[in-house]
Amino acid sequence: MMTSLPEGYRALVVGATGAIGGALLQQLRADPRCAAVVGVSRQSSPGLDLLSEPSIQACAQALAEQGPFHLVLDATGALTLNGRGPEKRLDELDATHLLNAMHLNAVGPGLLLKHFAPLLAPGQRVIWGKLSARVGSIEDNRKGGWYGYRAAKAALNMLLQTAAIELSRRRPLLVVAALQPGTVQSALSQPFVGDDALPAAVAAARLLSVLNALQPTGRAQFVDHQAQHLPW
Repeated sequence: MMTSLPEGYRALVVGATGAIGGALLQQLRADPRCAAVVGVSRQSSPGLDLLSEPSIQACAQALAEQGPFHLVLDATGALTLNGRGPEKRLDELDATHLLNAMHLNAVGPGLLLKHFAPLLAPGQRVIWGKLSARVGSIEDNRKGGWYGYRAAKAALNMLLQTAAIELSRRRPLLVVAALQPGTVQSALSQPFVGDDALPAAVAAARLLSVLNALQPTGRAQFVDHQAQHLPW
């Protein structure tokens, strides 16, 4: 499946209990070229709490002996927080909700990069793929609404771009991708989608295929599950 990575590559899926994360984990386990794939979540051992930097750091330290990794997939994220969905109007904005959305969807993934990027295999092609969202595109925003989620995903994309520029100076074969998985059947999207949503297994297979084909550019790439590059 991931033919662009070295034979016997090692993979890590963060958010492995979610719909897409679980599907990614399953497909990587079925790839005969993958020597090992590790899935981490709040329920795993070691566990990982994206809202706690000490937890992220401890998880990275615990996994170091299972690396180095050639593929890291961050499938974390949430649209509904503490029972509250995305805001549709300005008068629904709430500081606490906005900060919670930013913490989970941008700050946590940024800290994940900080502590897990050193686990990437040196001197070889390596891939960091992070689930983002088309609604995080500032240029593509035509409908408005979803303030906190849009803002958090836009911030996430900037963190990925900035990290990609820095990390690529030492790892020229690194690919960093912000991924739009499409509308997927999951607990995250269930209240907001119709019957035409993609099964998670289909979305996962498409994302892996897209990542497999991407070439290092020294910058992050914002792509969807159909290999279309999206405007930042």
